[in-house]
Amino acid sequence: MASFSFGSGNAAKLLRIPVYLAGRVGTSVVPRGSRWVFGCGAGIGDGALALQRHAAALGHDTLWLTSSDREDADAAALGLRTVRKHGLRGWWATARAGVVVVTHGLGDANRYAIAGAFVVQLWHGIPLKRIGLDSPATTQVPDVPGAAVLRRLVEFLYRRAAQRIRVLPAASHRSRGRLESAFGLGDDRVVVTGEPRVDVLSAADPDERRATASLVLDRALGEPRRSSRTILYAPTWRDGSPDPAIPDAGQWVRIIRMLEEHDAVLLVRSHPLGEGGYAPPLPTRRVKTLGSRVLADVTPILPAVDLLITDYSSLAYDVGLLAMPVLYLAPDVAEYGRTRGFYGRFRDVAGDEWAGDWDAAVAQLSALLDDDDVFAAAAERSATLSAEMHAFRDGRNTQRVYEKIRARGVAAPKGAV
Repeated sequence: MASFSFGSGNAAKLLRIPVYLAGRVGTSVVPRGSRWVFGCGAGIGDGALALQRHAAALGHDTLWLTSSDREDADAAALGLRTVRKHGLRGWWATARAGVVVVTHGLGDANRYAIAGAFVVQLWHGIPLKRIGLDSPATTQVPDVPGAAVLRRLVEFLYRRAAQRIRVLPAASHRSRGRLESAFGLGDDRVVVTGEPRVDVLSAADPDERRATASLVLDRALGEPRRSSRTILYAPTWRDGSPDPAIPDAGQWVRIIRMLEEHDAVLLVRSHPLGEGGYAPPLPTRRVKTLGSRVLADVTPILPAVDLLITDYSSLAYDVGLLAMPVLYLAPDVAEYGRTRGFYGRFRDVAGDEWAGDWDAAVAQLSALLDDDDVFAAAAERSATLSAEMHAFRDGRNTQRVYEKIRARGVAAPKGAV
């Protein structure tokens, strides 16, 4: 069930304009210090955690901004100092920070205390679907009198907010153009360094990566997997609309039968803003939920996965770093392209034979799992796609981002030589 839409979110932002103005006045008189504060819309993880670890190891004073008991607990388990981002304490922590690091939007921190900070927007994936200013979904407002005026106001505010970004890492020059367009930024702000969030897919030995990822995944699931193949299904958020790919009862039966025949387990990773609807109608150990409530950050467990099913997720680019086959299940390509849009053509990424429903997806899955040559060809295609979008695969993206931040005038930690 969808839990958020751009229209409702933008309406709420417009109603809070007086609070933004009050926050702007406050930040004009509160001096900023040297502390780095971090926030992530998906929880404790993503590129923000990679950069926090790097900055803290070099001696920077860091603080994580949380929004729930779950995030507090996850941060405590990692030894992170935290403060709730909402309320006066969160406003003060953000207003006093010299560097603010986010992954989704300025609301990852206290959005009313951003003005004057050095903002690092790490984003959370190479965009396939259009985002930001490139997508009409971004400026949606409720269908009320004066909606056209409100949309123009939302776009103006979005552009103004994006101009606060000082560093936005891109995975490659190809990705860089998309981010520059989406955020309305120049190439002095969008830098090709690679993305910190995917360092975990390139660092260390492949066997070591898989073993570590398997431990994390099994711990999240609460039990070890006993199947020989692990399949991850990660559908994309539909901007508040229902997910058209949810299987019916008959399709669930065929999915489970296929999993049993190939000794496989299916992990369902619904988008955090649109979870629900993927519960099989019969009990089975072959299908497991892996939503954000189970595991906040999915990237570290990818080395433990054998095959990805998705539609328009940036994971399609990321798993190629592991040469992982991708099966595309996209029943609403035409509608999604019309309402949200793609960078380039969907078939340039998915090929010409993506599945339009679960019946077709099950047939394609069986072919992939039955034939080693088919599996290897799909793996090679995935690796080729990734090579076109990820310029670096040396596990040093986080270091390059940090160096760009320092080169733009952010001071070294106290005591550093």
